Amino acid sequence: MKIKKHIAILGGGPSSLFIFKRFVESGEHNFTISIFEKSDRLGAGMPYSRDGANDEHVTNVSGNEIPDLVTSLNKWIKSVPRDTLDKYHIDPEKFNDYKVLPRLLFGQYLTEQFKLLQRKANEKGIEYEIFYNSCVTDIVDHPNEERVKVTINHEQVLEFDIVIISTGHNWPKKNEDKIKGYYDSPYPPAKLAQKINHPVAIKGSSLTAIDAIRTLSRHNGHYHRNEDGHIIYQLHDDSPDFKMIMHSRNGLLPAVRFHLEDPHLSKNKTLTPQQIKDHRAQNNGFLSLDYIFEQDFKLPLKTMRPAFYEEIKGMNMEEFVGAMMALRESIPPSELLKIEYDEAEASIAQRKSVYWKEMLAILSFAMNYPAKYFSAEDMLRIQKTLMPLISVVIAFVPQSSAEEMMALYNAGVLEIITVGDDSYVEPADEATVYHYNDAQGKPIKISYKTFIDSTGQQHFVYDDFPFKGLVKNRTLAPAGLRFKDLEKGLIEKDKGNKNVYTDHEENYYLQVPGIAINDNFEAVDSYGALNERIYIMAVPYIGGYNPDYSGLDFGEAASDIIVKSILNHEPAARY
Repeated sequence: MKIKKHIAILGGGPSSLFIFKRFVESGEHNFTISIFEKSDRLGAGMPYSRDGANDEHVTNVSGNEIPDLVTSLNKWIKSVPRDTLDKYHIDPEKFNDYKVLPRLLFGQYLTEQFKLLQRKANEKGIEYEIFYNSCVTDIVDHPNEERVKVTINHEQVLEFDIVIISTGHNWPKKNEDKIKGYYDSPYPPAKLAQKINHPVAIKGSSLTAIDAIRTLSRHNGHYHRNEDGHIIYQLHDDSPDFKMIMHSRNGLLPAVRFHLEDPHLSKNKTLTPQQIKDHRAQNNGFLSLDYIFEQDFKLPLKTMRPAFYEEIKGMNMEEFVGAMMALRESIPPSELLKIEYDEAEASIAQRKSVYWKEMLAILSFAMNYPAKYFSAEDMLRIQKTLMPLISVVIAFVPQSSAEEMMALYNAGVLEIITVGDDSYVEPADEATVYHYNDAQGKPIKISYKTFIDSTGQQHFVYDDFPFKGLVKNRTLAPAGLRFKDLEKGLIEKDKGNKNVYTDHEENYYLQVPGIAINDNFEAVDSYGALNERIYIMAVPYIGGYNPDYSGLDFGEAASDIIVKSILNHEPAARY
């Protein structure tokens, strides 16, 4: 008789939902599962609960883009009580899988899916236990005993054979509780539900910033449609001086969501793990960014959009990104938003993709998992050049958010200011000061009574990892990428890059955010040894090796890799 593995899933959000689903559907019973969730419900996590959403916030994916769960979103909607649907103005007879959903309602859907999976587990005789209101406060690995000890709420200590760290988003407070009017993030958004009769500084232009805008605007004015069907915004009488100033790098706004020909971005047009492995064998173990860009982005366009391919076939990555960014930067943000909104509306109406944008999303996803094999030189190129375009283009702003932003801009309530990488914020007791240079290079500093950091989920560094027992005992190691060219590593270090270091063999490395993991998300120590007891898919802490964690898609794909590894259904080395 096989000895059952005792497995802990730390966190009960969407990623844990997919992990649990994989175990339930594995066809095996040689394990028991304990799930620890800090709140009183499973499935929703931070983005789809009151921790990350209000009634006004909507998903940026539609039902047909959601990975398969127990029941489809379209079918589930028809089972939701009428008063709940009326609250969100949803007609179940007109709802379809191409519609987006209020995030809180989507959170209810995920919670129900978790309940259905528990029912399936019971039917299959799978042993599991759920621990609610249980915050994981520390983890210690005991290699000699081949056990991992997990501390819950600073008190209870439990032992497991394997732990999967899936603790989700993290928005630490640095200045928020110390400086009046300063918010380290817009979450939970209920804190922004207030009357503000003065200008508000919003740092960033991501979906996080749009979350802040949707909440603030509703508590200081209202939206309505005019006779032409356009959304109009009007300030409340008691908020005449309310205004939002969005500070955007390069003055760019995220692109509007469009129809995807491949809604799950299934990557069947991209390089296989074996092809990547073969390429690395011919490239001293490195994965070439130029190779990935050519194979996973340009060549699919040759087949699917030959006219566009002809325009870009001679461009390298830097030239392509430069051309796309120059085009976006040549158009005022408000005008570009309108152009992309119209383009996206036509794309959805005709169910025809804006294909180069779709392929950019697939490229981002495809290079995410083998990113640990890029050279440090290529990762610097990704950070400097490629990710700024990807972060803008594949944000997939919902149409309703785009409409509201246009209404706010037309009402003079939303202003978009271009700031560079040299801009910075100076927190102060009376007002927070924003420093930046204008288009002519003139230094500007403006004080704001209310400031909201809306730059999105940050990639944390190794020292920020919250479970100090793993850090103290060196169970983990900082993520790092080796320079292919020693001279380039030396040059980068001489330029003052504090993230460049050398090992005992005088190889140069670039320290990237977060902690080191292997292809199966197993922790790796400073000697390169993997730990078969600890799996890490806590997205804020693996950003160095997984620079694009694309929400539900990421959770679904990563869960497949992890569960196959634990159940020995797949070899440890993928690439």
